Amino acid sequence: MRSARFDAETGQWSPERVLATRKGTEQAVGKRIRKLGNPVISLAPDNRLWLFYVSVSIGGWAGSAVNAMVSDDLGETWSTPRQLVTTPFLNISTLVRGAPVFHTDGSIGLPVYHEFLGKFPEYLHLTAAGHVQGKYRIGKARYSLQPSVVPLDEHRAVALLRYSGEQNHRLLASRTEDSGRTWSKPHALEPSNPNSSVSAVGRPDGSLLVAMNDLEDGRFRLTLYATDSKLDNWRTLGELDESPNPWGEPIPQAEFPAVILEKFRESGGARFADREAVFLERVTARMCSGHGCEFDYEYPYFTRDAEGNYHLVYSWNDMFIKHLTFNEAWLAERRP
Repeated sequence: MRSARFDAETGQWSPERVLATRKGTEQAVGKRIRKLGNPVISLAPDNRLWLFYVSVSIGGWAGSAVNAMVSDDLGETWSTPRQLVTTPFLNISTLVRGAPVFHTDGSIGLPVYHEFLGKFPEYLHLTAAGHVQGKYRIGKARYSLQPSVVPLDEHRAVALLRYSGEQNHRLLASRTEDSGRTWSKPHALEPSNPNSSVSAVGRPDGSLLVAMNDLEDGRFRLTLYATDSKLDNWRTLGELDESPNPWGEPIPQAEFPAVILEKFRESGGARFADREAVFLERVTARMCSGHGCEFDYEYPYFTRDAEGNYHLVYSWNDMFIKHLTFNEAWLAERRP
C-alpha cells in the first residue's frame, strides 16, 4: 500500500512511498494475509494521522478485516498495523471505504460495511486510541454499503449509501441523532446510483457536497452535487469527468488520441509534455480494445482542509488516481 504527499504551495505530489505491505501486516497481526485494499487516511483534530485499510486472509473481499495505523508526525513514521476486532465470527467481513468522523469527546466513528451473507452498512465507535467500543447497524435495510457519513453537529449526522440492489437504483440515506448509536431506515434520494461508491463532505453553511456516478448503469460520468442538510434540494454543479460519448459507449480508437491528450493537458499535463507519448501508449493499451476505447471514473474520496479548500480524489480509468482541488469561490461561480 503506497502513499504520496501533496504540497499545496507548489501544487505537486511527492514520489510514492510504501506505507503497508502484505508481509508486514501478516507479521503484525499474526495471521496469513492474501491481499490488502481500501485504504482510508484522515487527519484528526489532535493532528494524529489515521490510516485504516482492509486485509483479506480467506476468500474474497467478504473475508476482510480492518487494520489501523497511526502517525504522530504527519506521516513521516507510522505505528505497527493493528487489526480491529469487529466481530466474534472469525473477525471477518468488515470493510472500510469512507472517511472517519472525529467526535468532540476524542472518540472516532468509522463507517464500515458487511458483505458476508448480505450487504449492509455499520458504524464502528472507536476510542481515541483506536480500540473498538461499539458497533451499530446503519438502518435495517439490506442491499446498501460503503457509507459516507457527514456530521451535522455534535450528535446528528447523515450517511449516504451506495445501493447494491436491483429495484430503484437510487442513492440512499440514513440519519442519526445520537452520535451514531441508532440510525433511521435508509430511504431513496433523487440522484441515481448504479451500485457505485459515493463520497460527501460538509460545508460551513451546513449543506453538503456530493461526488457520485449519477447514472442508471455504468461509471462513465462523475458528477458533483450540492444539497441541503435535509437532502431535499439537489443541484448539479457540473461533471467532474465524463466519457466523450453521452451514453458511455466506446469511442473509435482513431478518435482516442485527440480526446485523451486534451484531457491530459487540461489536468495539468502540459507541464509534462515530454511524457505525452508514453502516457498515450499506456492508456491506449489499458482503455482500448477491438470494440473501441472506454472511460471509467469511480471511487471518489472527499475531504476539506483547515484552509477551507476541498480535495477530491478518484480512480481514473482504473489506471491513475486523479486529484481535484477547489474552494468556495469556485463553487460560487457555479450557482445559477
